[in-house]
Amino acid sequence: MNDVTQLLNAIDHGDPHAADQLLPLVYDELRRLAAAQVAREKPGQTLDATALVHDAYLRLVGDQQFADRRHFFRVAAEAMRRILVDRARHKRRIKHGGGRERVPLEGVERAAEAPADDVLALDEALDRFAAVDPMKAELVKLRYFAGLSEEEAAAALGISRATASRYWNYARAWLIDALDGKSD
Repeated sequence: MNDVTQLLNAIDHGDPHAADQLLPLVYDELRRLAAAQVAREKPGQTLDATALVHDAYLRLVGDQQFADRRHFFRVAAEAMRRILVDRARHKRRIKHGGGRERVPLEGVERAAEAPADDVLALDEALDRFAAVDPMKAELVKLRYFAGLSEEEAAAALGISRATASRYWNYARAWLIDALDGKSD
């Protein structure tokens, strides 16, 4: 990933060829992160890794400048989070089948819970958590929405792996309590 930082710096200094070199490198990394994120989604999702990375890439390109690798991954994680939340809200609308539950044809007694509600609940809890502890909320975004490992997220945030591990354990506990309605 040092190549990404170097290319981002070259783009900031006006090198016109750096952007051409950055695109394939960034796309492959985003594709890997998106595949990890989609693998964590509940069955029945229509969004695949390619669609997620394309949507995120469209949100990342343009006038936005990235200071370094850390900044890039923060923005990428937030873009993927927004995409998943927007899709969940879209699916929840009555016009698009919101309120209906998917029932498998095999005749299971209870239908699966709507995954859109899970993503929206997590988004709301994460917003509340960010108000309390922004650094730990950033770690959650990087780990959950961008699919970074603990070590990669620690590097992106500029903290040690041990600190990232403590933050992750605390954040998970806080979010579980919030989703269960026990936390403010």
